[in-house]
Parts: sequence; C-alpha cells; structure tokens
Amino acid sequence: MSIRYFKLIVEYEGTKFAGFQWQKDQRTVQGEIERVLSQVMKERINIVAAGRTDAGVHATGQVIKFQTENRIPVDKIPYALNAELPSDIRIRRAEQTSPQFHPRYDAKSRRYVYLIDNQRFPSVFTRRIAAHVPQRLDVQAMQEGADRLVGVHDFAAFQAAGSAEAGSTVRELKLLRVRRHGAMVRVTVEANAFLYKMVRNIVGTLIRVGLGELSPGDVEVILQGRDRKLAGPTAPPQGLCLVKVTY
Repeated sequence: MSIRYFKLIVEYEGTKFAGFQWQKDQRTVQGEIERVLSQVMKERINIVAAGRTDAGVHATGQVIKFQTENRIPVDKIPYALNAELPSDIRIRRAEQTSPQFHPRYDAKSRRYVYLIDNQRFPSVFTRRIAAHVPQRLDVQAMQEGADRLVGVHDFAAFQAAGSAEAGSTVRELKLLRVRRHGAMVRVTVEANAFLYKMVRNIVGTLIRVGLGELSPGDVEVILQGRDRKLAGPTAPPQGLCLVKVTY
C-alpha cells in the first residue's frame, strides 16, 4: 500500500495539558492525538507539529503532519478523529500534503494572541483563556513600547532564562499590536520564529509599561541590553494562544 501524508489544523484548550509535546506519565496534546490517530488508522502514528506550546497554552491554528497507509478519505478524517478525541482537542481541517512538507521548518511565520482580562474582578467565563490584571492598563503606552520591538532585533532579553535553545537570538518581529476591546486587552504578535517563552516575556514587559512601571522608551533599553533580568516577568500561560502558522 502507498503511504499518504496529511496536514491537520488543530485547536485545543491547554488548561489540562502538560504542554503539547509528549511526556511520560503526563497528559499532553501530542499524546492524545497520537493515541486517537493510531486507534482510528489502525497503525502506530507519530505526528510532527509546527510548534510546542507550553503547559496551559492554547491553540486555534496549530499545524501537524502525519503519514498513514490507511485509505480513509481526507474529508472523513476530522469526523473520525473528533468522535474519539477528548473535548478539549478538535481537528478543524484536514488536507493531503507532500512527503516533503514540514510543519515547523517550512513555516514562514507564526501568530499568537495574548488576552488580558483588564477589569477589577476577573470574569468567570474567560479565566481559562485570559490572564487577569485588575489595574487599568494604558494601552496607548503599551503600543508605543511595542513599536520599539517590531523589526529584526536580537531578542536575548526576552528569552526565558535556562533555555536549552542554542544559536542566534535574532528574530524578525513582523507585528506587535495592542488593542482594547471593552474589558479585554488583546496583544497580537507575529514573527518568523520565537525564542523560548519570548511572547509571554514581551507581554509581561508591556504590562509593566501599561501599569506605568516602565516607560515606552524603557522597552528599547531592555531590548538593547540583551539581559533577561531587565525585562518584565513572564506573563501567565493561560492568556496565550497560537492562532495561525503561515507557509
């Protein structure tokens, strides 16, 4: 039988997962998807993903690839998998792809959205998908700080301490937008690639700007200082969502 290759768009709520990547004796997104895929395809399936989200982080646009000898029609794959997957994972779309396609290495950019519930008391309805900041944030100041980060820069100051990543810390930040929608502040971030916890470290720094603890100009000083200790704290995981991977 010939092997076929499939690309899936996956959505998940990360609250009850120990992250995307498989871990022994831990509930992970990869572990659940591989378990169900193997069950449905009746063969051992391993997947490759566009990115490894941390514990508590969500996705609406994660991209994965797998290969199989099963002859299931491509349009039936989401139905077959969603019938067996837990309720906090859904396959949004499936399409056949080439053997050469790689979800991670072929990606041109990744887009994340970070949600901040910015009211005195947190909403019970968004507590799993938004971080809570009770003090009113100055969104205009946050955007002025964000503007300092757009472009090609060395983002060493925003890489998590103790990261195992080797190589260059230079990245191209294509978009960093801060907008208020009622009580919710939405930070949209897109880059060619991200360092470990880079988005959450940027958001944590911008929150300090929004609170008046840092000026917008301080963001540029932090960037140029290339020292993680100068930047703000890492924002909580539940506000972060991988929304789109562009190829």
